[in-house]
Amino acid sequence: MADMPWTWLAFCVTAVLVTNSICWARFERASLGTYSLAALSWMFRHSKIPWDELLVASVRVILRQYGITSGSLVIDDTDNPRSKAAKALAHLYKLRDKESGGYVWGQSLVFLVLVTPKISLPVGFAFYQPAPEFSAWYKKARKKPGVATQQRPPKPPANPAYPTKQQLALRL
Repeated sequence: MADMPWTWLAFCVTAVLVTNSICWARFERASLGTYSLAALSWMFRHSKIPWDELLVASVRVILRQYGITSGSLVIDDTDNPRSKAAKALAHLYKLRDKESGGYVWGQSLVFLVLVTPKISLPVGFAFYQPAPEFSAWYKKARKKPGVATQQRPPKPPANPAYPTKQQLALRL
């Protein structure tokens, strides 16, 4: 029984390298039927692996390996479009699709990246999701572009449960 977590972790690391992603559906296909999507997701969510500490440890190994002693920390944010039918993923909201001009369900990630002359690597990340009341306000305020600024509804107060991208970056 003690070997099971190590076997699962070894599979996940191998799957990341083989699929070049962190996607349970791709891992399921890469396992050739050994692991189901539901089992992989369940193991990830219920494992006792301290993922944040694992990220820190792996970054330290890379820094030591390359002899990196200095660099600049930068913030990068990226939108990750998902399927239009996606509903069960965490932190989903409607993203503006620049190619089609429409909207798709997606996730926004905020990355803390260490940039050095030798290598650039992510050292932290967080999911961003706008506050629902802000999204509703933006939709209402944007619908009437001819309305003077003074006549538009006031911006809602910040909701601490939904930090801005800048607040997430500062936490990282």
